[in-house]
Parts: sequence; structure tokens; C-alpha cells
Amino acid sequence: MNFEEKLNRGFELLQDKDIDHSLDIARELQKENPESHEPFYLESLIFQQLNQYELSKKAIDTAIELAGEKPSYMNMRGNLYMQQEKLEEAESDFDKAIADGDLPNAHRSKVMLMLMTDRGQEAIPYLIGRIKADPQDAENWILMGDMIKRGGQDDKARTYYEQALKIDPDNEYAQRQLEE
Repeated sequence: MNFEEKLNRGFELLQDKDIDHSLDIARELQKENPESHEPFYLESLIFQQLNQYELSKKAIDTAIELAGEKPSYMNMRGNLYMQQEKLEEAESDFDKAIADGDLPNAHRSKVMLMLMTDRGQEAIPYLIGRIKADPQDAENWILMGDMIKRGGQDDKARTYYEQALKIDPDNEYAQRQLEE
């Protein structure tokens, strides 16, 4: 197997929850090609899944050193910072991921960060803007439903979950919210 095939196999194993073999591949590829950022990204994903945030951050930092501030890497590191309650660093990374790549996941992470830092009044118009910018992103509709539900407006929240299901009929989370 060549480098790309091994890397893809590592991601497949991670997807299948075969953590040990996925990590073995990541480490093997790091030794084979220490200047390649992808094996460090894979390692970071593995440790993130194991809730080993310090090890995950170390690996993503190496990937960033090698590849530069790729939007997906910045978003990942922002989420790691958020898990460690380093909220200013998290927001900085989310802002970079948004500015450089307009990543939907980074926008959603930024909304979550706003909620965590008692900036819900900022989060609502921000999320409405995201829904207008990408009305086919079911996750934005779900996040808005969750925010409205927390505010005690269950009927209004239902409309957001219903819209999410129109976009993604198999979304189990939205289905569960409507069953409650």
C-alpha cells in the first residue's frame, strides 16, 4: 500500500472504531514521512475521540506547524480548546477557520461558544444569518431549535426540527426532539 492508501485505511479504521489499528497506521505514516501533516491530523482525531485532549492538541499543533493554518485544523484545535475551557483561544481559532474557509462546523462551534459565554443574544442573529446563508444545512436548523427550546418555546422549536428533517429525513437527533 502506498502512503495515500494507508492514510485512507487509517481514517476508515477510525470510522469503524478500530482505534488501536488506526493509531498504528498514523504512527507508521509519521515515521515514513515526518513532513506530512495528515498522519498527525489522523492522530489528533483519534485522541479527540478518546477524550485525550492534550494529546490531541499536541498532534493537531504538529499538523498546523507542517501544513499551516488550514481551516479544518483551526476548527479542530478550537474545539479542543473549547473542551479545555480555553474559550478565548477557541474563538480565535474558530474565527480563523471561518475567515479562511467559511466552514459550517466552525460557524456552529462559534455559536456554541457564544452560548457558553452568555452571549446568547449575539448567537441568535448570528445563527439566523447562517440559516439564510445556507438554508440546506440541517445542523443550523437543529441548533436554532435547541436554543429556542432552552428558552421555553417548545412549539416554535418544533418548527426548526421539522425543517431540519425536511432537509435530512434520517437525522435521528431531530426525530428524537420531535418525539419528546
